[in-house]
Amino acid sequence: MDTLGKLYGIGVGPGDADLITVKAVKILGLVEVIFTASSSENDFSLALEIARPHLRDDVDTRILSFPMKKDRSVMNEAWEKHAATIAGEVSKGLQVAFLTLGDPLTYSTFGYILQKLDKRYPHIPIETIPGITSFQASAARINTPLVEGEESLLVTSGAAGGDNLRKIDGKIENVVLLKAYKHLPDIVDALEQCDMLATSTAISRCGRDDESITRDLAELVERRPDYWTLVIAKKNLQRG
Repeated sequence: MDTLGKLYGIGVGPGDADLITVKAVKILGLVEVIFTASSSENDFSLALEIARPHLRDDVDTRILSFPMKKDRSVMNEAWEKHAATIAGEVSKGLQVAFLTLGDPLTYSTFGYILQKLDKRYPHIPIETIPGITSFQASAARINTPLVEGEESLLVTSGAAGGDNLRKIDGKIENVVLLKAYKHLPDIVDALEQCDMLATSTAISRCGRDDESITRDLAELVERRPDYWTLVIAKKNLQRG
């Protein structure tokens, strides 16, 4: 076997190319192959677009297609396949990166790839480079503390609606709902039930040219919000 290379899982931040860490930029300058994910319905990678200003012209970039399906077996097959592809490049002695939006270990495709590599290719050296998450950047954008003092913070998915919020009603003071685009009416209903609607803000495409900030979530119920939408909500506290 050739001398092993190394895999870097790199978070490129939420959308603004200036929010990539200095360490991530240094590594992007030395890697030879860059992988990133896209939906099977297209070949677009926002993570790659964000990182582009920091890449060498001669770096080999490859987009891996992942089916956006609820069928776990279909997704598992894709994770297995792409983990094998990545391991193959590292085994050639190459320095390889896998780019993700935000942080590589927070609601990220890289987390699933990492599990497959750990299980099937434990000899592959891996280093994870943390990134700024969308909710950290969004909180900064609206000048709102995520958590203070003895408060708690729940970061959860809104992909299935507001049920995760209803389960903790009254127990947690601060909530971030990611993937809030599909079932926003139910999320708004849950926020109202939990007395958090008045202090909720929706942020879409944080850090991008077409970023939008919505203080009145009722406006978004009338129209389907952007895919890259999250909600920050606070219990019985003034909104920043």
